Amino acid sequence: MRSDTFRLYSGSSHPALAEQVAHHLNVPLGKVELSRFKSGELYTQFKDSVRGDDIYLFQTFSPPINDHFVELLLMIDALKRSSAGRINVIIPYFGYGRQEKQGGAREPISAKVVADVVTTVGADRVITLDLHAAAIQGFFNIPLDHLSALSILAEEVKKMDLSDAVIVSPDAGRAKTAEKFAVLLDLPMAIMHKGRPRHNEAVITHLIGDVKGKTPIVIEDIIDTGGTIAQVVDNLIAMGAKQNVVLCATHGVFSSPAEERLKHPAISKLIVTDTLPVKTMADVPLKVLTIAPLLAEAIGRVHYNLALSSIYTI
Repeated sequence: MRSDTFRLYSGSSHPALAEQVAHHLNVPLGKVELSRFKSGELYTQFKDSVRGDDIYLFQTFSPPINDHFVELLLMIDALKRSSAGRINVIIPYFGYGRQEKQGGAREPISAKVVADVVTTVGADRVITLDLHAAAIQGFFNIPLDHLSALSILAEEVKKMDLSDAVIVSPDAGRAKTAEKFAVLLDLPMAIMHKGRPRHNEAVITHLIGDVKGKTPIVIEDIIDTGGTIAQVVDNLIAMGAKQNVVLCATHGVFSSPAEERLKHPAISKLIVTDTLPVKTMADVPLKVLTIAPLLAEAIGRVHYNLALSSIYTI
């Protein structure tokens, strides 16, 4: 691609992914200084002239999520004040997405707050993947391109023996995604029902569908502490599924104690993408797939005003 009218920049949250996307587009990453004062305040300065250029700015919401969020806001403001053209923000993992509604009295809708702030500070477009709730798209008053890694995950799963496999949705909220995944793989599906008595805790109550004697392929959007997944695996085995459960998720957050929980003997494979930096975990059969080609294609289509519908799978 020609880079004379657009530039790629990366925050500090996941520069390796930004470098891969730049490689696919055959353009360099722009230079930006990111530092911190002794007081803890963040500082950013773009080293290139951006006047009139369309900008594609990478920042995923990896830990420390709040620092990376503020850093993103400062970068957007710096670009706006430097007379950049369109500011396109690429947020592979949209943090606070699980707080998209009020679950109890006097709670914030944090995902809406994040959307409002990103928009107000000056972003012109957001590109993201597999939001926890598709309704978050409506929180933005600017264009939002909601991509999916389902096809990427499906291509990896197709390499396996699927003769006795079944796609499993870990809860009713994932049922639509599981259905699309099942169609991509031409497999039957089952749905588990769970409740959440408190944060990062889930209770599985029952299963709709047949898993007895089958290899379960569980599809999730996020794996965080691994508590829900561990319960899903235990319940599947108790219901007669084979002890070679395959886990697929777009976002591998892996907060403690995820590593210990994912060492479950019945988990034969764990497949995630690199929307977040993922570290190797001892004794966890982890496979990380890159979304760089998908993001590179999305950037090309956005920049040249081409339809994105051909790379949507949700």
